[in-house]
Amino acid sequence: MRFTVDRLDHIVLTVRDRSISASWYQRVLGMDIEEYGRNNRVALSFGGQKINLRPIESEGWTTARDAGPGGSDLCFTTAIDSENILRHLEKCGVIVIEGPVVRIGALGPMTSVYVNDPDGNLIEIASYKS
Repeated sequence: MRFTVDRLDHIVLTVRDRSISASWYQRVLGMDIEEYGRNNRVALSFGGQKINLRPIESEGWTTARDAGPGGSDLCFTTAIDSENILRHLEKCGVIVIEGPVVRIGALGPMTSVYVNDPDGNLIEIASYKS
């Protein structure tokens, strides 16, 4: 039997410091911080998705063989234009690595700005508004 995937439900990021990472994603990207499950696990929720934050030396997680901080490239979309994204990042003290630049996303052309999170993951903040 063949099946198709509907959507991405959640991802897991391995982080050095769960509190620092959660705070950064809340402050810079407006995500909500949630505690869940056993051992006070932490997730970041936005839209219909979430990011689970896995501290690097945690036990009890099923995870990738070589999971480590800073090894991910993530793209998030927003409803505001790139100029407002840049203003917000400046207010947050976040250094822009590249952008705004035009890229092709899942829905077509978009304008992207690139930054790093506290663990060095590449974070692309994109807008289909330009």
